[in-house]
Amino acid sequence: MPIVQQKAVEKSLVEPHGGRIIDRLLKQHEREAIQDIIVAAPRISASERSVCDVICIATGAFSPLTGFMKQDDYTSSVKAMRLANGLLWPIPIVLPVADNELRALKLGRAAALIGPDNTLLGSIEVEEIYKASPEDEARYVYGTTDRKHPGVANVFDSPQMYVGGKISLLTMPKLEFPSYSLTPAETRRRFGELGWNSVVGFQTRNPVHRAHEYLQKVALEIVDGLLLHPLVGTTKDDDLPAAVRMRCYEALLERYYPRGRAMLSVYQAAMRYAGPREALLHAIVRKNYGCSHFIVGRDHAGVGSYYGSFDAQQIFNEIEGELGITILRFENAFWCNSCEGMATAKTCPHGTEAHVILSGTKVRELLRSGKRPPLEISRPEIADILIQALAESPVAKT
Repeated sequence: MPIVQQKAVEKSLVEPHGGRIIDRLLKQHEREAIQDIIVAAPRISASERSVCDVICIATGAFSPLTGFMKQDDYTSSVKAMRLANGLLWPIPIVLPVADNELRALKLGRAAALIGPDNTLLGSIEVEEIYKASPEDEARYVYGTTDRKHPGVANVFDSPQMYVGGKISLLTMPKLEFPSYSLTPAETRRRFGELGWNSVVGFQTRNPVHRAHEYLQKVALEIVDGLLLHPLVGTTKDDDLPAAVRMRCYEALLERYYPRGRAMLSVYQAAMRYAGPREALLHAIVRKNYGCSHFIVGRDHAGVGSYYGSFDAQQIFNEIEGELGITILRFENAFWCNSCEGMATAKTCPHGTEAHVILSGTKVRELLRSGKRPPLEISRPEIADILIQALAESPVAKT
């Protein structure tokens, strides 16, 4: 595509949240100028979740955030789903710091961010130190204070003092999937190269089965391209490993999607399991990556029975026009023997006796026993990858 035409396509993509893509990854000359200062600064130990947040802030996935939230943004995000300036933002992005590290910090001075493997990530300008409100955070963001909820457990188990301020990423941490780890600026550039003006984003932390494939292809009928955008950051211990999921995505796109219409990239974020609120965050993030549309299906970002099946769709009812990205709300999809194809309750007139539906538990039982689920449930290539993975690690879920 000619450069002029490519730039025209890029400009026609949806505007980033807040108006511009943030870039807090230091350039070579910037690293050289401040590395000695950072090395000598007080240290803050970043959890795996905080490392994911640093990456998302620095690359612009969390635009317009330039750092970890200060108290006014934190309180407003928790209670009103907005930043202090009124911009929609449903989940607080905060940096918990242990008491023994707090004592060395000074307001207005930099602190070094240290990853779990003791590597130097970058720095944070210590602009505020404030006390968390874990009860409010759990009740408003997650809709429950039950510590069996993984997101709530993380809130209560983390240090209860937060540090807010602008961050700088000195060196990108070693990524598991570097060739797929595109920043928002890079996906937008790639969309321009492909000539896509409209793009639908699909969030997943699971393998893509026939029902998901159907929803994606229905969406592809009305847009130029699909961004298959799996989350590969921190998840629950019993979730299927990202490497296995990536093999499934690669096999699916290679065999069942049209060339030039679908793209695979990864979302290097920590999963919160916050249901409706996280669905809204996922939409905002995909808007930053250049998506004009976003698929929200049944129980998006949910866990257990904490949320209603379609709560994550309803959260958009009053704010979609303000959000600036079109939400595609889908029913649960299934194979109908009478229709002889994939369908949902919106398109299929037949009773459940004609539908091929297996519970997740039944699918896992088949896979663990070395049997493929019916073709109406899963592509054989995907089933074979999962059978091998579950044989090697039977704890993981699909």
